[in-house]
Amino acid sequence: MKYYSGLDVSLKETFISIVDEKGKIVKEEVVASESDAIAKCLLDQDKRYEVIGIESGQLSISMCKELRSFGLPVVCVDARHMAAALSARINKNDKNDARGIAQMMRVGLYKEVLVKSDESCQIKVALGSRRQLICSKQQIVGTIRGLLKIHGIKLGKRSKFETFALRIQETINNVDEISRSSIEALLHSLKTIEESIRKLDKILSEQGRKDEDCKLLTTVPGVGVIVAMTYKAAIDDPYRFETSYTVGAYMGLSPRQYASGEVDRHGSISKMGPMECRRVGVIVAMTYKAAIDDPYRFETSYTVGAYMGLSPRQYASGEVDRHW
Repeated sequence: MKYYSGLDVSLKETFISIVDEKGKIVKEEVVASESDAIAKCLLDQDKRYEVIGIESGQLSISMCKELRSFGLPVVCVDARHMAAALSARINKNDKNDARGIAQMMRVGLYKEVLVKSDESCQIKVALGSRRQLICSKQQIVGTIRGLLKIHGIKLGKRSKFETFALRIQETINNVDEISRSSIEALLHSLKTIEESIRKLDKILSEQGRKDEDCKLLTTVPGVGVIVAMTYKAAIDDPYRFETSYTVGAYMGLSPRQYASGEVDRHGSISKMGPMECRRVGVIVAMTYKAAIDDPYRFETSYTVGAYMGLSPRQYASGEVDRHW
């Protein structure tokens, strides 16, 4: 007889539900959210599992890989799609969710999602760390500018870190000791963040130079190492797409549609894919168009928003995906 299982994973505990091919519940158990404990519970039943479902989430990548190493046929399913399928249930709890996942696996009502490779996960960790450091840097710079305005000090336009730090050191000499010490503490944190960003940039640049796909992507005007690595980490396995046209939909660049009876509305892009890819895609589209319209101005200096005068949405969905 064939058996199916659903796992509802939380941070501490995992609810396991096992059903047979007729939908009858065979076993239910709660174990710690550790791969060894889950694998032991499933293997101790001595059943031939057709498929074991686990919803996509933060723990799903590592858990799927580890459970597969035990020889279990684990499939990572789309959590958003599964939540919609389980929303018809009256009572919402972890046990019922595990039961529902097991039943959906039995009847085949699920969407399998790709478990990213180790290489892709490494790139995403580096890019995520860099993105967080840049956000922290921007917040600290804004805080320093705001605090100095209390003393009537205006720093002017943005500049490189060394110039910015030197300008601050020169301007805080005349302020009181408490304010000066506070600004210097922020400046010290900013220096540490700047060094960490440069370190990550070096790591990503070295990785990008070794990768043939990234080297190919950087031949596109406006695409650098960071953009190429972001795109590669999101795509991971290009052979999972039947045609290149479906990549745009995966990135969330296809328009929404609501059609029912005589109503047929087409909205903006779906924004359902990886957000970071859309963000860098808009930057690439603006940079590319700026370079084509005026290469000299692109090489010297320009303000993207003012120079373009266009909403990125007008061309990002078509131009970026077409050139990639």
